[in-house]
Amino acid sequence: MNYTIFFERQHETDFIMFSLPHLIALALVALACLLLFASRTALLSRPFLRDAIRFLLVIVLLASEGGLHLWYLSQDIWTIQHSLPLELCGITLLLSAVMLLTRSRLLYSFLYFAGIGGAFIALLTPNLVYPFPHFRFLLFFTAHGAIVLASLFMTWAYGFRPGLRSLFFTMGCLNMIAVCVFAADKLLDTNYMFLAHKPDTLSVLDYFGPYPYYLLVEEVFAFVIFLLMYLIFFKLPGFLSSQRSRKSRNR
Repeated sequence: MNYTIFFERQHETDFIMFSLPHLIALALVALACLLLFASRTALLSRPFLRDAIRFLLVIVLLASEGGLHLWYLSQDIWTIQHSLPLELCGITLLLSAVMLLTRSRLLYSFLYFAGIGGAFIALLTPNLVYPFPHFRFLLFFTAHGAIVLASLFMTWAYGFRPGLRSLFFTMGCLNMIAVCVFAADKLLDTNYMFLAHKPDTLSVLDYFGPYPYYLLVEEVFAFVIFLLMYLIFFKLPGFLSSQRSRKSRNR
């Protein structure tokens, strides 16, 4: 494989959203989620397997973040204005590793919504210019896929469940994080979390109106996505199960 195509900063073509490599990457992440779901009974009953996968996810998360910074350094482009882990997915990646190591229910309450929701949107509309098989392409989908898997793992391997209060807790935490990152943006003249302007690449923010209104729309959008995540995956199954039980008793 040509070293320039795989690793160098210069690239001849750009990443194309919903191209075949993008769809394959999404399919692989979805497959990993399905395999994890299919293994949930074994994970609950086999502590050794559960710990092995837990530490494997920690390694993947930290290696992804470390690999990104090593790549920045190797290309002599690491800067405090663009390379700090102050994007939402950078923050949730590090917190996901801490959650897995400590098995923190508090972090899970935040990461189930912010981690899965943020990484899912990033996977669908990547802020990415490097196409397959570039190192950055592989790193992007590995890191964001691992963020999703981390919270799903804690759901299926340890039986953690978010409550409705977790949703409001998450929204409060996100706003506090945004305030801190906004201050950092002003201090460093940066655009972490896209609080100063939209990304240069195509993203869901392009449909949310001009600055600063897209920040308010983004907040509503996040709340709706989180609410759907809670209702569809936790409330709806319980409701359907109770309906089936009621019908069985009435027969």
